[in-house]
Amino acid sequence: MEEINPWKTLESEVKYDNNWIRITEHQVINPSGGEGIYGEVHFKNFAIGILPLDEEYNTWLVGQYRFPLKAYSWEIPEGGGPLNGEPIDSARRELLEETGMSAKQWKEIQRMHLSNSVSDELSIIYIATGLIHGIAMPEETEQLVVKKLPFEEAYQMVLKGEITDSMSVAAILKAKLMMINNEL
Repeated sequence: MEEINPWKTLESEVKYDNNWIRITEHQVINPSGGEGIYGEVHFKNFAIGILPLDEEYNTWLVGQYRFPLKAYSWEIPEGGGPLNGEPIDSARRELLEETGMSAKQWKEIQRMHLSNSVSDELSIIYIATGLIHGIAMPEETEQLVVKKLPFEEAYQMVLKGEITDSMSVAAILKAKLMMINNEL
């Protein structure tokens, strides 16, 4: 099947705009020919995720209360990076900010769209190795708990549904596959 756009946009109106997102409502003709609306969330940053791994295959998770979920969440270190910047620079900054660590080696392992039915947010995930420990410097809006654990325990947390953040799930499952295939 050809990759053509079956949607026709009649009119668009920005409903909300801040430093991180813009929400636009589109009046559309859908692929079936009917009129309707489509809400689109444009993200003004990349979503960046980092899976730190040491020589013994330990990793670090970050725990924090997530306002939209109204729940506590365990995740890999994550943050945003400017669309016009180098994603690896944002990854280095986020790892240092959230865990106090820097890394000698970086490997991009995954790019994915986090919710492509309503959003254009692109996630870029790295594995960081050759870790050097320092002091975390979280942002004022973050109350983080950093936990060191064996990678296998993080993997089991994913399998049990205890880690539900999409970037964390993808990073941990991809790393496990890379370990099985001797790519790490």
